[in-house]
Amino acid sequence: MLKKIRWNIAQFFELIWWQQYLRKRSVDEYLTWKKKYWTDFLTTIEWPAFDFFKPHLRVLDLGCGPAGIFINYANHPITAVDPLIAQYEQKIAHFSKQRYPHICFVESTIEDFQSPEKYDLIFCINCVNHVMELEKAIQKLYDITEEGGYCVVSIDSHKYRFLKTIFSMIPGDILHPHQHTKNEYTQLIRKNKFNISKEICLKSELIFDYYVFVLQKSISSPG
Repeated sequence: MLKKIRWNIAQFFELIWWQQYLRKRSVDEYLTWKKKYWTDFLTTIEWPAFDFFKPHLRVLDLGCGPAGIFINYANHPITAVDPLIAQYEQKIAHFSKQRYPHICFVESTIEDFQSPEKYDLIFCINCVNHVMELEKAIQKLYDITEEGGYCVVSIDSHKYRFLKTIFSMIPGDILHPHQHTKNEYTQLIRKNKFNISKEICLKSELIFDYYVFVLQKSISSPG
């Protein structure tokens, strides 16, 4: 029950954060900037090596927000998932489903997301810290990734254990129900059988490091 309450509070303030952040930003200027941001992001993690834009790939953007990486897939049908899709549509001018007729938007949490297919490429950017059930969410990522497929996950991780303990007891970071170190996230990822193909620290700040993991699901041996 406590997890659900904390998650609901985080989602409430997540919407408010987006509204405040975007309210004075031009829609077109912001989306142009955001597309460049995603292009730079993929360049930083060396996306050509992973062929992230092959036409046949089944792509999923989990926790997509109002301007997730799906906006860079202009001609590629993909699925974008977020529990606040309807709220973004109603309350944020920068998001409209009509802008992206090729995108299949699904309103769901990661944990509850159901799909009849598995995906060759999953993006879960700035999302893992926001989920209600962390271990269940990581397991879901693994279950819906195709064998040999990739999952790109980014997280904010605590640099200092004593601050992590304080933030866990007192919500000093109200948008993020989960407060963990990088090693704790790494252990959970490996527990769920993902191979870590790449690990990059994109930003290091006073309290948090911002990491990107490129994960791969192994191909099962025949027989």
